[in-house]
Amino acid sequence: MEKIGAYLNKNGIKPSFQRFKIYEYLYSNMNHPTVDNIYMALAPSMPTLSKTTVYNTLKLFISKGIVKTINIEDNEVRYDSGTMIHGHFKCLECGKLFDFPIDNNDHLQAALTDFQITEFHYNLKGYCKVCRH
Repeated sequence: MEKIGAYLNKNGIKPSFQRFKIYEYLYSNMNHPTVDNIYMALAPSMPTLSKTTVYNTLKLFISKGIVKTINIEDNEVRYDSGTMIHGHFKCLECGKLFDFPIDNNDHLQAALTDFQITEFHYNLKGYCKVCRH
């Protein structure tokens, strides 16, 4: 628990109770939740929590680089506290998102030597091992 507060402080974020709980949820679950998922999970134990607070907190976390957005579907934004380079796989049957490691893609960087890459997204869709037919 103290580690989360220290991590938020280190990244220039005042660790209020709500910010702490939202980041703790993201970090502990690693389920790539939507704003609604976060709100529904935390609201029963935090009656003063609003969706606006969740949105604003996530926006702050993104601006500080400790959370990233995942846009694997046009109408759905998910959030990820895993900021290391990795890809996402979405199962078309169960809807779960899975992380998978990727290399540094040196071949992409070599092809784009005159460009500065500021974002990298690697998203795949298909069927997970449980849902595969």
